[in-house]
Amino acid sequence: MIRLGVNVDHVATIRQARGTVYPDPLAAALEATAGGADQITIHLREDRRHIRDADVARMKAAIAVPLNLEMSVSEEIVSIACRERPAAATLVPERRAELTTEGGLDVAGKMAEVRAAIRRLFDAGIEVSLFIDPDLRQVEAAGEAGARRVELHTGACCDAKGSSAAERELDRLARAAGAAKGMGFRLAAGHGINYENAATIARALPEVEEYNIGHAIVARALFVGMKEAVREMRRLLNP
Repeated sequence: MIRLGVNVDHVATIRQARGTVYPDPLAAALEATAGGADQITIHLREDRRHIRDADVARMKAAIAVPLNLEMSVSEEIVSIACRERPAAATLVPERRAELTTEGGLDVAGKMAEVRAAIRRLFDAGIEVSLFIDPDLRQVEAAGEAGARRVELHTGACCDAKGSSAAERELDRLARAAGAAKGMGFRLAAGHGINYENAATIARALPEVEEYNIGHAIVARALFVGMKEAVREMRRLLNP
């Protein structure tokens, strides 16, 4: 059974657009778990553009499923994670000007920082995953850094223009997934996955145990509600 992590960041984006206390991302997380979410994912960005520090503490205390905290390797954010102790942390790249995460973490190029962050998070009892591009060099670097889990960035595949480009990216994902599995990693994937492409990607990547999906589910929830949006996605991943 493929696990579904639901990212509720964009509920907080709507809240922050008007500076109100609603819609509450915690309420969305509770609805998502009622719909069958196996995990709730939130990204505490350095600029706090959506999720805030208080959201992390409230989410950890209230949800009945594991909390996965997406985060940069900055000293401030690592310290917050070690204090709040979510079940899992996913280390991602972060750039203030980006609209959304634009690619995977350059583990090979930031080995010392990544390794230090992993060590601190492990010492706090937090499971760590690295969000990386489907690149064999980065898969190998993740192993060198001491990670046990990786999340493959599916954005290039989901955003590819034309069937041939999409097939090339899907093949790249499949090769990276096979290599990661062979190295003993537990695998997740995410970014850009929606109701049109989820089933195709899941079929092509049998090694992937978990998908983290946010924007598509929150958008679908506007029309059918969060619980039903989550149920629909689970059915696509687990036909």
